[in-house]
Amino acid sequence: MYLEDTIAAISTPPGIGGIAIIRVSGKDAVNIVERIFRSHKNKKLVDVKSHTIHYGFIIDLEKKQTIDEVLVSVMKKPHTFTKEDIVEINCHGGVISTKRILEEVIYAGARIADAGEFTKRAFLNGRIDLVQAEAIIDIINSKTNVGLQSAVDQLEGSLSSRIFDIRSKMLRIAAHLQAAVDFPEDDIEELSEENLIAFLKNIKDEMKNLLETADMGKIIRDGLSTVIIGKPNVGKSSLLNNLLKENRAIVTEVPGTTRDIIEEYINLKGIPLKVIDTAGIRETDDIVERIGVEKSREFINKADLVILILDGSEIINENDKKIIDLVKNKKLIVLVNKVDLDIRIDMEYIRNLFEGHPIINVSAKKGIGVQELENTIHHLFMSGNININSDVMITNVRHKDSLVRAKKSISECIEAIDNGMPLDMIFIDLSNAIESLGEIIGFTVSEEIVDQIFREFCLGK
Repeated sequence: MYLEDTIAAISTPPGIGGIAIIRVSGKDAVNIVERIFRSHKNKKLVDVKSHTIHYGFIIDLEKKQTIDEVLVSVMKKPHTFTKEDIVEINCHGGVISTKRILEEVIYAGARIADAGEFTKRAFLNGRIDLVQAEAIIDIINSKTNVGLQSAVDQLEGSLSSRIFDIRSKMLRIAAHLQAAVDFPEDDIEELSEENLIAFLKNIKDEMKNLLETADMGKIIRDGLSTVIIGKPNVGKSSLLNNLLKENRAIVTEVPGTTRDIIEEYINLKGIPLKVIDTAGIRETDDIVERIGVEKSREFINKADLVILILDGSEIINENDKKIIDLVKNKKLIVLVNKVDLDIRIDMEYIRNLFEGHPIINVSAKKGIGVQELENTIHHLFMSGNININSDVMITNVRHKDSLVRAKKSISECIEAIDNGMPLDMIFIDLSNAIESLGEIIGFTVSEEIVDQIFREFCLGK
């Protein structure tokens, strides 16, 4: 990472559009763009006020030709996203012209930015903390309004403030304990064991309350992985099309039509439902279909929810029984499909076999029972309406892992006090908890983790 370099990248998606934006950030950003920009009114970018926009043209320095008509935004430090000088070139959204302008910016002295490097600089320069940086990628990747609002709350500092507050309380106690250890001869007011344990238990409860939001937070951020399984021609693709309200999957009377995995996201009352339509599970000599069946088994093992479809117009056969064995320990919803036909399946047997699991009669082809399925999924994972405004939510696995370790260290603190351990031993456990919380907001996080986080970003962000 070279913070002294001036970096540049295309910040808009590739392809043809109304406009494209080339972003430049660093100490030489204004001077670099100045070299290739010709203002309509002969203005010099180095002389203009910050946060102003200027009309003109980008010039090919070698050929002395105009590349494109542009608007150039000049934003001078420190009041910018990266806390560095930033210049954004707004050009027409053509693939070639955008690429040519970026090449000219590089030729003038910038270098291509790494993935997420603009946001990484914002973090390293103290503009945002690590939670807020991660919230930016969550905003970009959000799949529902609820997920978007959760990410925006984190960008505004809701989680950071809570973690910072808890950590600050712990730091004050840690400083008191350290002083008592380092200067035993001084008249430092001692904390009673009773008060110290009460304080630590309150801290532990705060962490526990945050961790209780993690399961819902993960679903809101990443989606509920839902696998539709059943034997061939049972109606899996018809159900997917009905949930999507479009013909996404090919539906035929021929068994084995779906040979690969189809993934789609559905907004189910604020829950991003990642629905996976799998190949029908059966023994087959077809190599391609057999690969699809093996993929189906893999997705079943990873799924948050399995929707098992049984053919209500047929009796249970050996193929059904093998599939049932695959899912018996999963969170499961059973659909008895084709109820618009004559029912031959033994419903009493099904109710006994799947006691405790929701069983819904549906016709995937005609849409019967699909609304009941959606309501059942929502009820299984969310009790009542989702209200992310009521509290801070943990949506990131990294944050959860750090909180779990911090909570464990606090428990060890309490245990050490109960066992009459010396203050310096208690201080070590408390320091471990403080360090774990610091990892969340970026105070004590390793460079390797920081690099890993920003590798998930796109170029130009």
